[in-house]
Amino acid sequence: MPQSIFVFDFGTDEEAAQQARHKIEGWKQGFRLGDKMTLKFEREDVEAKDPGEEGATGGKAAKKPAAKKAADKKAESDESPSRVKLLLRLDFSDHEKLTYQRWLDRIPNEEPFKSAKPEAARNGDPEHAKLAERFDSLD
Repeated sequence: MPQSIFVFDFGTDEEAAQQARHKIEGWKQGFRLGDKMTLKFEREDVEAKDPGEEGATGGKAAKKPAAKKAADKKAESDESPSRVKLLLRLDFSDHEKLTYQRWLDRIPNEEPFKSAKPEAARNGDPEHAKLAERFDSLD
């Protein structure tokens, strides 16, 4: 059974990851794919400050209007930035090889996925077992 797992690293761009989820859900409904495409999100917490960012300001804090300061504090308190990875499993039967190959070619070339550093592991690849285990462990 042909099976592949794509890993798309969206960085901290949650909006692009949600656009990709929406696009996949549309494909599943429009092409009646059902469980042939399954997606899961993996989120990793990113440190609040990177050492390179502190050096970029030159050690001086920039002055901001009070409204911007309040908005920044609110954004920081709501949620810390997290690295978003979308794992997409394609699971087609043996007689659907052509459809499977078309989706393998199409997905990385679509708009929300182009900028997301795609990685793919097919059924025979050595890293496929690790990715499949990682995919199954996610909720």
